[in-house]
Amino acid sequence: MIFVTVGTQGQFDRLVRTVDQWAGLRGRADVFAQTGPSSYHAEHIHAEPFIDPTEFRRRVEAASLVVGHAGMGSIITALELGKKILVMPRRADLGEHRNDHQVATAKRFAEQGRIMVALNERELVDSLDRLGIVGAAERLGAQASPHLIDTIRTFIGTEQPHA
Repeated sequence: MIFVTVGTQGQFDRLVRTVDQWAGLRGRADVFAQTGPSSYHAEHIHAEPFIDPTEFRRRVEAASLVVGHAGMGSIITALELGKKILVMPRRADLGEHRNDHQVATAKRFAEQGRIMVALNERELVDSLDRLGIVGAAERLGAQASPHLIDTIRTFIGTEQPHA
């Protein structure tokens, strides 16, 4: 099962529409999307605007792949549960967010090899088509590693050494 999540903060119809069209063309009936306040009505995938946190976690646990925006909650939950995650960050130039922090987040996690990133619709479709050759994800421990903490500190500009 593929679980798609866009969070709850705003529309991300570009992501939902791309996955919906891909699922229709590929005959995939195993896709569920949490769409947020979307104006797009999916034709080929199961979708709900909002699900509660328990249901969200259950869906991630059941998924073979999580597809989402580059929100930290989605990324961390998928990594914590050892799930492959493919993200397409919201972009400010398309009016999907007020700045490009999701692009920066996605690139940083991708540099670490922890997530797959699609920066546009074509990359998203290409990545979805390669599902069969992607290996299992490394499970993220409940406690952050010193390396991850240092990386996050550097990314946000505090650069405090790990104690």
